[in-house]
Amino acid sequence: MLIENWNQKDKLQIKATRDGFGEAILELGKQNSNIVVLCADLTESTRVSDFKNNFPERFFEMGLTEQNMALVAAGMALSGLIPFMCSFAVFSPIGNLTQVRVSIAYNQANVKIVSSHSGISVGEDGATHQAIEDIAIMRAIPNMVVLTPCDFEEAKKITIAAAKYNGPVYLRFERQKTPIFTKKESTFEIGKAQILKDGKDVAIIACGSLVYEALLAANDLEKEGIYAMIINNPSIKPLDENKILEVAKKTRSIVTVEDHQIKGGMGSAIAQFISQNFPVPIEFVGINDCFGESGNFEELRAKFNLDSHYIKEKVRQVLKKKGRFNKR
Repeated sequence: MLIENWNQKDKLQIKATRDGFGEAILELGKQNSNIVVLCADLTESTRVSDFKNNFPERFFEMGLTEQNMALVAAGMALSGLIPFMCSFAVFSPIGNLTQVRVSIAYNQANVKIVSSHSGISVGEDGATHQAIEDIAIMRAIPNMVVLTPCDFEEAKKITIAAAKYNGPVYLRFERQKTPIFTKKESTFEIGKAQILKDGKDVAIIACGSLVYEALLAANDLEKEGIYAMIINNPSIKPLDENKILEVAKKTRSIVTVEDHQIKGGMGSAIAQFISQNFPVPIEFVGINDCFGESGNFEELRAKFNLDSHYIKEKVRQVLKKKGRFNKR
């Protein structure tokens, strides 16, 4: 799964996950004439310019009307096409939730909701443009698949998998360029998580670009004699319950990591499952019930405790809980 020099951050190639989507949707357009793209006046930002230039008859500029875009996409899907509707996450699905819920999800329409600029990766655009509630919203909607890739390579695989899946899918991409640390030949399957690094003391389950921060944390923790298992969890819904149960039984403690609100996010989904099947101590890394701020991406990551330093602190906290838990 990991490239050989994954832990040498300064030597890794960096690209945004939205760029992976852009490359994948162009290839899909060449392979399948039923693939169409709708965009809400954000062609360059959502990386669909190449698709537009190569397939102008299958590209639809909807303007700043995400609600209308969702309705049109639903109609296209129910007519046999495979629409990818693209915007920023704060505008779609947050800004057009009624249409996404009723016209797409309720009808099980084969629409792919592509949202770039998720999380605090929007940086300087600030709180109004930082979607940090979208996972909670979308995983609560029936019939909806929720996917978020860890890097550029996985973004391409997720896009291809979404095109093959018959039903509504939410694809969550980021604006910021982040390290590419997984192999091109690695596989991806909806509903599956992957163990990137084995360990016996604690399981760190992460999604999005913060998977890399979790790996860096695990690398440092080994120097303290703490061996953390790192799980990349790109499929937030459906959740890989078998894998999560497996790692919970092995490590008997979990830390979840996400660029999203702690309440209702990936960590909540995992905690709900674990509490019903194999309760173990859990700690959460994410946005703690507040809005984002305008600022540099790296500065925001540190301010909101989304970096490897805070992940290590949460690991130490959960291991203390684990010690008390095991004495019962």
